[in-house]
Parts: sequence; structure tokens; C-alpha cells
Amino acid sequence: MTRKLTSEFIGTFFLLLIVVGSGIMGQNLSQDVGVTLLANSLATAFGLIVLIWIFSQHSGAHFNPAVSLIMYLQDEISRRDLFLFIPVQTAGGILGVLSANYIYGLEVIQLSEKDRFSQEIFVSEIIATFGLLLTILSIGKHKKDFVALSVGLYIGAAYWFTASTSFANPAVSVARIFTNTFTGIAYQDVVFFIIAQFIGAILAWAVCKFIFDK
Repeated sequence: MTRKLTSEFIGTFFLLLIVVGSGIMGQNLSQDVGVTLLANSLATAFGLIVLIWIFSQHSGAHFNPAVSLIMYLQDEISRRDLFLFIPVQTAGGILGVLSANYIYGLEVIQLSEKDRFSQEIFVSEIIATFGLLLTILSIGKHKKDFVALSVGLYIGAAYWFTASTSFANPAVSVARIFTNTFTGIAYQDVVFFIIAQFIGAILAWAVCKFIFDK
């Protein structure tokens, strides 16, 4: 269990360090929002692939409470695993954000003022998380060795086709409260993101059971 929790902590730490750090770097190098988003999406996609390759054999490389919930519903992890994974993922993510703030010379602890909530963005997060879990469950059922690459490619694309830039992860949503930079999110919007993410995840699970389970 210690190895699993350590894997989830380190993996989520680096995921958020990549997400927030690449956003800050993009802002530092260009005033063009499109260029910053491109840098952010590519870094996240590439980094996520590598992190899943590193940790998939140890913890499943969830780095995401919504993924852990679905893995519990799939009987792939225990209830104890689920209840331990979620706080560890969240803590790792927050530390990753604080580390990104620090290494770029910003105030370590800060609160985002970036308003991200609207009805359209709420629906966008449902779609983004639905697509992520659909990718994991469908590819994992038939071509497990391709899950890391598929998830990275999906998230890289979803940055661009979703209005929310595809957070698709409750731990990511909470952690990004603590940076008032390109990737931040105002704390009052996070609860709506998390609700949308769990809706999307459960819908994907239900659809995959209907399509793939005989």
C-alpha cells in the first residue's frame, strides 16, 4: 500500500508541476494566449504519458480521484484504496502547484482570481471527463499497453476542443486554486468543476458497461 500511495503522490505532484509550470513558462515567453496554451497542452500531454508509463505497474497511475472512483466501481481497487488515494492525490497536486510557484520566483501560496464558471464550461467538463474515462476504459479493455499514449493524446486534444481546457480531474481542480497564473481557477468555481467531473466519469462508466460488458 505504501508503494501505491507514494506512486500516486509523486505522479500527481509531477502532473501539477508540469501543468502549472508549463503555463507559467508559456506566459513568460509569449504574450500570445494561443502560444501559451499550445505549450501548456503539449507539456501536459507528453508529461502525462511518461508518468503513466512510470507508475502504471505500481498504483495504476490514476492521479485522479474520478479515475480512482471508476476503478473502484470496476473492482480494480478496494474501498480502502479509494479513500486513501483521493487525499494523497490531492496533497500531491497541491504540492506540485506550490513547487511550480516557487521555482518561478512567485509567491509560493497564492489564490487564483481566474473565473472559470459558466453553464457552458460546466457541460464542457462533463464532456472532457467522459472522454477521458471512455479512453481509459475502452483502450484498457482491449489494448492496455496503449493507455498511456491514448490518455496523453486525448488530454492534449481536449485542451483545445473543450471550453474548460479539460481539467477532467478533481485533484487538479483543487490544486489549481493555489496559483494565480495562466492555469489557475478561482476557488468558488471548483465545486462545480468537481461535480461535472464525477458526472462525466460515471456516465462514461455506464456507457462502457453497456457497450463492452456482455
